[in-house]
Amino acid sequence: MSTTTHAKTILITGASAGIGRDTAIRLAERGHRIIATARRREKLEALASEHAGITAVPLDVTDASSIARARTSVLELTDGYGVDAIINNAGYGQIGPLELIDDEALRRQFDTNVFGLMAVTRAFLPEMRERGHGRVVNISSLGGRIAFPLMGAYTATKFALEALSDSLRLELRPFGVRVVLIEPGVIRTEFADTAINSTSTLGQGSVYQPALERLEQLNAQMHRTAVSTRTVTRAIQAAIERRRPRARYVAPVFAGLGVGLLRRLPTALTDWLMRSFAGLTPKRLVHATSGQARLTDRAASAERRAA
Repeated sequence: MSTTTHAKTILITGASAGIGRDTAIRLAERGHRIIATARRREKLEALASEHAGITAVPLDVTDASSIARARTSVLELTDGYGVDAIINNAGYGQIGPLELIDDEALRRQFDTNVFGLMAVTRAFLPEMRERGHGRVVNISSLGGRIAFPLMGAYTATKFALEALSDSLRLELRPFGVRVVLIEPGVIRTEFADTAINSTSTLGQGSVYQPALERLEQLNAQMHRTAVSTRTVTRAIQAAIERRRPRARYVAPVFAGLGVGLLRRLPTALTDWLMRSFAGLTPKRLVHATSGQARLTDRAASAERRAA
């Protein structure tokens, strides 16, 4: 497990909270120069003021002009050197049944998690390639290995990221640039809560509402048993500092075992397990929907009597 500990200049997207923030702090404490980027300028500036070795640079990964400005700022900060590593962490989760997610919402999900990530990578890659060394660390998810119900939009972006990262790894290796995927499991951050809260109205009153309510319950249960971000930041540190990092790091390791098992089961059995776990069974949905219909009918009758 050979590591290199000389200080690197590292750009991190989505560094204002969660895994991105904790990674910035961890790597800065190890002596690396961190360029922390995100859309939320106030949180970035607070992070930079509280921790030595961190510089805040505003960046919206979905805005080409913002990326261009960030590149200019980084080149000025580094006297034209650029960065030694990119950690593509910015992203969010669009939750909801695919039938109800419109084209605009689906495009936004891909704009941030896929197209924005690639735009940032292209912007900061040239100097690394020309020097003959560098790292691109992409924060994926175990959702990039197996799709989950009601998370189709999000997992689709992670499947895309897995493929893009595999291709990038092959294309950039001859130039000394290594590409590494980090695949977190259930981690104790605001990510899932934010995803569910931001899309909480999607599906309300629809046939999918019982399943979405079940998802909220599962999220609360998993949050209690989730591991801390330390597990992920440790893997990211290895991806940055090891001379020969692995192509993929699952964090925590045991989370990958369950996904690996599901991928080996017959599809019909995996589907049944997934549907049962998510509450997407005909009996549950029909019962809940008919119950809602009865409540609606009773309310309407009460209103008529009151009138």
